[in-house]
Amino acid sequence: MDDYPEASERHFAFMLEGLAETVERLADVGVPLIGRRALPPEAALSLAERAALVVVDAAYLNPLREWRERLASGCAVQVLQVESDVVVPVTLASDKAEYAARTIRPKIERHLEGSLSPAPRLKARASADRLSMSSDIDFADPDGTLAAMTVDREVARVEHFVGGLSEARRRLTAFIRDDLDGYAGRRADPARTDTSELSPYLHFGQIGVLEIVSKIRSASGVADADRDAYLEELVVRRELARNFTWFTPDYERYGALPDWARKTLDAHRDDARPARYTRDELERAETGDPYWNAAMQEMRKSGYMHNAMRMYWGKKVLEWCNTPEYAFRTLLYLNNRWFLDGRDPSSYANVAWVFGLHDRPWQEREVFGTVRYMNAAGLERKFDIQAYVERVAQL
Repeated sequence: MDDYPEASERHFAFMLEGLAETVERLADVGVPLIGRRALPPEAALSLAERAALVVVDAAYLNPLREWRERLASGCAVQVLQVESDVVVPVTLASDKAEYAARTIRPKIERHLEGSLSPAPRLKARASADRLSMSSDIDFADPDGTLAAMTVDREVARVEHFVGGLSEARRRLTAFIRDDLDGYAGRRADPARTDTSELSPYLHFGQIGVLEIVSKIRSASGVADADRDAYLEELVVRRELARNFTWFTPDYERYGALPDWARKTLDAHRDDARPARYTRDELERAETGDPYWNAAMQEMRKSGYMHNAMRMYWGKKVLEWCNTPEYAFRTLLYLNNRWFLDGRDPSSYANVAWVFGLHDRPWQEREVFGTVRYMNAAGLERKFDIQAYVERVAQL
């Protein structure tokens, strides 16, 4: 659907590149891929008219969950939901919204080993050749399909990422070979490019999380601290985000923040800001902070931003906006529009973290109250931040 919520040319291009490869891989096991230009539940219902069983993957955001409910309520046969976007199914790990990583970690670890068995690769025993189904989409021509769509072209496709399982596996192999050893000590340095950058591929389902976990766990010559640091992010932190959106119906609203965070930000809402910028100025990366501008430019140019800079980027928007509520809405707007992995459970959890979610009170300051504070001096003390600015300038 051309008007898929908050999707742009950037997102559709990456998705269609991945689907072009998916068609070929499915054909190898005797499964055709049918695409329709329609609202997803309506398309699925039309394809399911003669089905014996309908299988869908689980979703963690409200619109996608509602689409699955519409499909299930309108379908004449059983609709089975599987959960392959996580290692431990969300409701198996916990039955409530967790307070922080430290509270969900032992619950995930309790089920981890039993959840890591890979699915066998099988060939279809019956052919679909005789079914009278045709695709509305030529998946072999992603560029032509994209050109025929009416989408937001201002957020243009990026060269930094090419969609598809082959590219995801290439990145994973290179990361394990070159960057996993020593990852725990280097991962926070935005001047370096030795992160895996697999989040867009995970978001679009182009590589499975179980495959990544398996290869990280079996990598040789890697210190346990480095392996554990990466798996903490991939499994615990990522699945904490899905826990948040699953058990928090209003996850996209400021009111979903912890009470303590909203109270302290409210108490400081009238504090003088060191600078104020409009949403347009922020989107154009026109602030007086060269480090923040570089982070925004990295997102605009590549669809990605180093994790350390994502935190700083978010904190400064909170500091510069007139109200914390407007800062919250602005961050979600920028995040979901420009990030290739935006519109993801991790997006909503990461933005909410800026305002205190999954965190604790810190020293009280102007504007922030007791919500965690970050400043440029911290970047300068910890990293060669100018090297990051120069790296972004060369993108």
